Amino acid sequence: MAMRPYNHKKDRKAVHRVLKEINWMPSDDPYAEAAQDAFATSARAFVSDLNGAPECLVTTMPGTVRYQDNDVSLCCVTGVCTSRLARKQGLAASLTAHAVAQCAANGAEMAGLGFFEQGFYDRFGFGTGVYEFNIRFDPADLTIDLRPRVPVRLVKEDWADMHDARLRSMRRHGSATVLPPAFTRLRTSKPRNGFGLGYRDRKGRITHHLWALKGDGWNPTIDVMWLSYENYDQLLELLALIRAFGDEIRTVSIPQPPHVQLQDLVSHPFRAQNAREESKHRTGTRATAFWQLRINDLAACLAKTHLRSEPLTFNLSLTDPIERFLGRGERWKGTSGDYVVTVGPKSNAKRGTKAGLPTLTATVNAFTRMWLGVQPATTLAVTDRLSGDAKLLAKLDEAFLLPKPHLNWFF
Repeated sequence: MAMRPYNHKKDRKAVHRVLKEINWMPSDDPYAEAAQDAFATSARAFVSDLNGAPECLVTTMPGTVRYQDNDVSLCCVTGVCTSRLARKQGLAASLTAHAVAQCAANGAEMAGLGFFEQGFYDRFGFGTGVYEFNIRFDPADLTIDLRPRVPVRLVKEDWADMHDARLRSMRRHGSATVLPPAFTRLRTSKPRNGFGLGYRDRKGRITHHLWALKGDGWNPTIDVMWLSYENYDQLLELLALIRAFGDEIRTVSIPQPPHVQLQDLVSHPFRAQNAREESKHRTGTRATAFWQLRINDLAACLAKTHLRSEPLTFNLSLTDPIERFLGRGERWKGTSGDYVVTVGPKSNAKRGTKAGLPTLTATVNAFTRMWLGVQPATTLAVTDRLSGDAKLLAKLDEAFLLPKPHLNWFF
């Protein structure tokens, strides 16, 4: 097995074969192939060869995650794919660890990804995020008392303008961005039935918009892939636009916008849910935790932490499971070690230990979850690999009283 950077000229054909084999790229679609090529060449991409050909591909892209009012640099692991013949050979594990290490060595303070099943990426120090909610409802049941303006049509060729708008979207604690425009280009290229609606300002910039997929046949459903807006007035206009679908469309699904409870804006949600339970037009709310984040640079992340609590100093014994997957040649060696940590209005982490301080023992997975506000320390002491004396855990609960971190940009 050989790991190396992706060479577009040399590897394109083999990588396309792998992507089509695992249904990540449609066959015979020149636009989708061009979007994939732009994606691969915009990303930091790595391949593993087996029998002389690439059979595993890992791509990362730079991004950010908002922590309180600060941006933390983020390595977005945007793809991990392995061909059918290379499964269970350890290629994806080694290549993922290598890709994260390369990002961290080049200044990415955190890393994040979406996962296919709980537990696989825990091996690389990733901690599971909060539940994200997907809401299915009859658009006619929205209680938005607003007449939306006539929107403009957006098509997949508008990907650059949509990406720019997404970067300007409202940011709250935990929200993420993926910086290269090729990311949105790829997302709008598949499947083929995507469409967008939105609004532009006098300069032609998209201010707020949605991108959605329409089902086939009569009486279809619509799946909204993302909503992009700069303020809540714009969000309400997008929801009013969705309400207008109700003359024809019976069911719309939406990823719930961060810090908004959509059930507040839907009439009779439980009556509709009970009536449609056995239908393809079923309604209701589905909660899934499907993304993970990890700290790569503890000192950098703590320096951007400003908590509304009294200063709290403790020893931290941190372990990082990714280290057993890292080769000897990696510049970044993981985050394991002993630290003296202070959290409060000014926070920091320094290597070493200090006598007389309480000690928190944690994996980077669990510490990241606590630091983000995914779960309190007292809960993680039961459900994850984090431990300390009861007084320290209680003080950490008080310190990390943060809004729930919703990415709002999934990759």
